[in-house]
Amino acid sequence: MKVFVNQFCRDTEGQMQFYATLLGLPELAQRRSPIYRALDAGEAELGFNSEAAYALLSLGDRMPAEAAPAPVTAYATFMLDSPQAVDAAAAQVQALGGGVIKAPYATYYQEWQAVLHDPEQRVFRVSAAVAAAPATPAMAGG
Repeated sequence: MKVFVNQFCRDTEGQMQFYATLLGLPELAQRRSPIYRALDAGEAELGFNSEAAYALLSLGDRMPAEAAPAPVTAYATFMLDSPQAVDAAAAQVQALGGGVIKAPYATYYQEWQAVLHDPEQRVFRVSAAVAAAPATPAMAGG
């Protein structure tokens, strides 16, 4: 099964470029349309819909009322190949227009992870498995 994860964006091209650069994902150019961009994430497709897609999907009544960051109700976690890749993403995110919410840290479930946001303030995590002893409770995080 392939999973498609889509987000509504004010700037579909900008959001696609942000994630393509940060995560090293190629664009699925054959999916490109005036209101959609997509990236190939292997068994998943990361899509970016313009606000015009709200009406197309009969979701106009669920469109955010303002551009300010909305409460976080869901987030994606991108599993990277190594803790060093997590550190690199956290170091690069601000230069791409995003930001660090929680700097890289060891979780209680043996991952090295960071909580970040994209240029449109959407929260996501980057994480990598680590082969180490369980973290102490003080190190436990999301």
